[in-house]
Amino acid sequence: MQGQMMDFQLTITAILKRLKQMYSQVEIVTKTPAGTMHRYTYGDCYRRVCKLAHALDRLGVKLGDRVGTLAWNTYQHVELYYGIPCIGAVTHTINLRLAPDQLIYTINHAADKVVFVDVTLVPLLEKIAPHLTTVEHYVVIGAPPGCQTTLPNALHYEDLLAPEPDHYNWPELDENTAAGLCYTSGTTGNPKGALYSHRSQYLQAMVGGMSNGLGISSKDTIFAVVPMFHANAWGIPYTCGMMGIRQVHPGPHLKPADLAQLIQDEKVTMAAGVPTLWMGLYQELKSKSYDISALRMLLVGGAAMPISLTQAIEKDFNITVLHAWGMTEMSPAGTCTGVAPPGETCEEGSYWAWKTRQGVPVACVEVRIVDDEGNELPWDGQAVGEVQVRGPMVISSYYNDPSGDTQFTKDGWFITGDVATMCPKGSMGITDRSKDLIKSGGEWISSVALESALMAHPKVAEAAVISIPDQKWSERPMALVVARPGETPSKEELLEFISPQFAKFWLPEEVRFISEVPKTSVGKFDKKVLRKRYAEGSL
Repeated sequence: MQGQMMDFQLTITAILKRLKQMYSQVEIVTKTPAGTMHRYTYGDCYRRVCKLAHALDRLGVKLGDRVGTLAWNTYQHVELYYGIPCIGAVTHTINLRLAPDQLIYTINHAADKVVFVDVTLVPLLEKIAPHLTTVEHYVVIGAPPGCQTTLPNALHYEDLLAPEPDHYNWPELDENTAAGLCYTSGTTGNPKGALYSHRSQYLQAMVGGMSNGLGISSKDTIFAVVPMFHANAWGIPYTCGMMGIRQVHPGPHLKPADLAQLIQDEKVTMAAGVPTLWMGLYQELKSKSYDISALRMLLVGGAAMPISLTQAIEKDFNITVLHAWGMTEMSPAGTCTGVAPPGETCEEGSYWAWKTRQGVPVACVEVRIVDDEGNELPWDGQAVGEVQVRGPMVISSYYNDPSGDTQFTKDGWFITGDVATMCPKGSMGITDRSKDLIKSGGEWISSVALESALMAHPKVAEAAVISIPDQKWSERPMALVVARPGETPSKEELLEFISPQFAKFWLPEEVRFISEVPKTSVGKFDKKVLRKRYAEGSL
């Protein structure tokens, strides 16, 4: 027997129609490259999305074609987020922080037909344009009058939209139609593409609004600092459209003072970004006076947040730090700390112990941990295993990947590469990436735990821990430390500071001081660079 339900497709088009019908007066705010503030409503946005859809038709963009966006977080990028997929094409959000050869690879691999590019990023694209084999048109966003470029077949965004009507008959799309394409940051080999469906993005938007997700509502003003080229800005532009939430976008202005000023001036209630952004923001808020009384929550993802920074933000400013975990391959939602479930006893049930973990799986995501033989391990807070996930928001393969689906199990789970424990109530605590674990004398050492402990020292700004070869123990940990300005910590005082927290064999064999920790394109510590520098003797 089957339920008799209406055939309603879960598409981004449904979100677009909803924001027009129900939230036409809700505001989208952008700080432009020139530093001015642009304000308009969802109703204005909808009309311009219609113009964009006609313009894409005129450029010959068809169902399934990939359209690239090389852009900051702006209202025009929001328009592209809706206009491209709602005509049946695929939004390829190009990661502007990739190396030039990886930019070339991803654009050619995606076979982008049109690329939209912010005027401030045109020089980046001009350098690689001769190597791009499929792009027929480049559309420059935010170009001042008379702006010239060497990009072939270049058009200006506003000129493209101007003659088009502000209404459009949207096609009826199947919810499994491809909507978005995001590439991994390529930490090993070429980046791989995660192709999202309309259904996955609709579900991601719903999960973002749930109480055990982000717990946001139409009463909020959301500041999306997480880049729109990084896993679709964690789905925030779609969640905001679905729920009628006011959006604030920083454009290219990502310095701590810029972020603090926007949070103050726009009365932001929730901001989303990676830990490196919040490290800088915390120092700015401590050093200068801002009215951030409206800000109730910081969403942290992309990398582990040092517990010392979480404690400082919550205690000093009465702001809740919400830790989330996910991956590009998961659309990207995975787990979220939210509110600790009743009766949680893992790690003695303390508040700060809960905050060190990554939270419980969100709706639509199943999680399991397995041992080296693939056997499922218990959720007892003790067993440590590799994290595998599945669900309607998790990809089943990489886009056009000739290397084969080596990250997918035969029974349909995605192998994340993270290693974690699971508590009985479902709280996940990531101990490390599998490739970053250190095996010393047959025992595992977590580089993440050591890093968090070191960064709690008042003289330390950043710390990364890598494994180094050891004749006796096979591997030993090495700490690479960035001191705070004006501070000169010693190896001895750092080891003394962290030694109460760890067994003696965990303590780093060496501590070296460096000027900065290299980062990946999405702000994570790039340990492969550190390992390479060590091997070359250049640390």
